[in-house]
Amino acid sequence: MIAVGDLTAVKQALRAQRIETPSWAYANSGTRFKVFPQPGVPRTPEEKIADAATVHRFTGVAPVVALHIPWDRVDDYGALTAYARDAGVEIGAINTNVFQDEDYKLGSVTNPDAGIRRKATDHLLEAISIMDATGSRDLKLWFSDGINYPGQDDIRDRQDRLAEALKETYDRLGDHQRMLLEYKLFEPAFYATDVPDWGTSYAHCIELGEKATVCIDTGHHAPGTNIEFIVAFLLRAGKLGAFDFNSRFYADDDLMVGAADPFQLFRIMYEIVRGGALDPAYGIAFMLDQCHNIEAKIPAIIRSVMNVQEATAKALLVDRPALRTAQQAGDVLAANAVLMDAYNTDVRPLLAELREDSGLDPDPVAAYHRSGYQEQIVAERAGGTQAGWGA
Repeated sequence: MIAVGDLTAVKQALRAQRIETPSWAYANSGTRFKVFPQPGVPRTPEEKIADAATVHRFTGVAPVVALHIPWDRVDDYGALTAYARDAGVEIGAINTNVFQDEDYKLGSVTNPDAGIRRKATDHLLEAISIMDATGSRDLKLWFSDGINYPGQDDIRDRQDRLAEALKETYDRLGDHQRMLLEYKLFEPAFYATDVPDWGTSYAHCIELGEKATVCIDTGHHAPGTNIEFIVAFLLRAGKLGAFDFNSRFYADDDLMVGAADPFQLFRIMYEIVRGGALDPAYGIAFMLDQCHNIEAKIPAIIRSVMNVQEATAKALLVDRPALRTAQQAGDVLAANAVLMDAYNTDVRPLLAELREDSGLDPDPVAAYHRSGYQEQIVAERAGGTQAGWGA
């Protein structure tokens, strides 16, 4: 039985939780074979921000939206920041793109061609200038760089080139800015990816300094990888800066977080709670990174936010004194049972009550469908060019 005082603390933690949504999740996306457009998809960065603000309006815990450059490039970032603020959200991480230009076929910052490396690094520096204008704290870097065949390029040289570009970028960061270095096991490079795992990202961040931290994308691991171990290790080292939350069955599926393995999401969030890292003041950016290819985008993002909330609530309900007692006693079954009891708790009534206490509808998805917002944007966004990427 959970004490009233404990529930009060749980509610306080959940009320303070912040989840960042990505601008690109509101745009058209798809597989390598086909992008399926949807009516009402944003055409401009402002319309993406409006959709992000709508998610926050119904969930109460998503007040930040990440941008992706050049997909969200505008002439006046100060004006865009003001637009976001007026809509009730703020600009979060600035994500770079050094993977779509023709020049990057053989890599960006690790490319054998010095001119292409210069172009890629200049883009990273441009992103920091955008951060200056938006007040963003986080520069998020993901590199598709790698090689497909043994001998295609020198593996060690590529690490040297990567380190050089990261150092120049790091040195440009302001006092209150930081770098998030993401990693990915494979794709589009298949033989050797230049930042393939958390250890590589961690090593480069250690070399760079305290303003460089690791970003964990939950879909970027080999099958069976114990992601919560990575979380615990990086928290202990003070080097976990952000998550890209999504879900996978086979590869980098970018499905709604918690869709494939909600127990894994719970285990991850338990390590966050155990490490004292749930509080926004700790500095971890809990961002969604998903592609809603066939499902309606805004309801899917609302559902994803709710999935993170549910996993967090269960993690907060773990009886940690009882768990510690069982662990110290070497009682394997009792320790596991403590975790399973929390995971098997239905926290939906608790979260519904929390939303009502905050003046929100207890069912955000149903409230969204009743709001008429979807019908409104379908009508208003009938013309123009929808945002997204082609395939």
